[in-house]
Amino acid sequence: MLDFRVKTFLTVCQTLNYTTAARELHITQPAVSQHISYLEREYGTDLFTYGNRKLRLTKAGTVLRDVLSVRAHDDELLRRKLHALGSGARSHLRVGMTLTAGRYVAAQPLARYLVMHPEVQVTIRSGGTAHLLALLEEGSIDCAFVEGLFDRSAYACDAFSKERLVCACAADHALMGERASFDDLLGMQLLVREEGSGTRAVLEHALAEHNLSLNAFADVTEIGSLDIIKIFLAEGLGISFLYESAVRHELEEGALGLIRLKEKPIEHGISFIRLSDSAFEADLKGFFKEMKHLVV
Repeated sequence: MLDFRVKTFLTVCQTLNYTTAARELHITQPAVSQHISYLEREYGTDLFTYGNRKLRLTKAGTVLRDVLSVRAHDDELLRRKLHALGSGARSHLRVGMTLTAGRYVAAQPLARYLVMHPEVQVTIRSGGTAHLLALLEEGSIDCAFVEGLFDRSAYACDAFSKERLVCACAADHALMGERASFDDLLGMQLLVREEGSGTRAVLEHALAEHNLSLNAFADVTEIGSLDIIKIFLAEGLGISFLYESAVRHELEEGALGLIRLKEKPIEHGISFIRLSDSAFEADLKGFFKEMKHLVV
């Protein structure tokens, strides 16, 4: 059972505002202050600093947050497991998926998993990698499949699949099927996903390895929908770097084409992540292994 002062601390970590935390917890602001002061006395260190009108975690506060986040997640997962055992209800797993990883890589094996395990109920949350990491930290999801860049040392992590980022274009594009370098493409309109997208982060990282950035392209159009990017590509409105799995159907149908890069292929893994040191690591690891076995 999680101490109410721990809940207060974790809420302040998320909001970095005592007033907002009090509102979310339905308690008074002085009560929030008392709970934080108690923990600071208990651990003998400051957990927050305040400067320039901003509340910040100290190094000690960050360490405590990381440890207590795992404890809070395990407490919630334990409650759900015990409820399922006591009521006969299905067990409940909360899974996060970035849009590309979810739709084109993880969704099908997850569907097969659920067919094989009718006793499991799943809730799926979608979003960018940074958003899903925040949900994981706050205990809103149990695990996630992500393709973006993140601090691998901060989480328990396994490689789910290896995906290749390809340069997609219209089927009748002048360079379709040809080999081209990044420099050959800089004069073209580039269609990219929104800030925070894992696909975009991987592209930016690959460009940086060649001392380039998105700003090097003549024109960059940001689009939050992968489906709209593919429609624009088919109409000849530019090029885009997308995971091959995300455009495989369009390539097979002949609706899109590829420009082959002279540089080494851009490859990046889809990762299965969860909080480190969870008491339920064996359960989550077992889920991962079954999911990976179901990938076609």
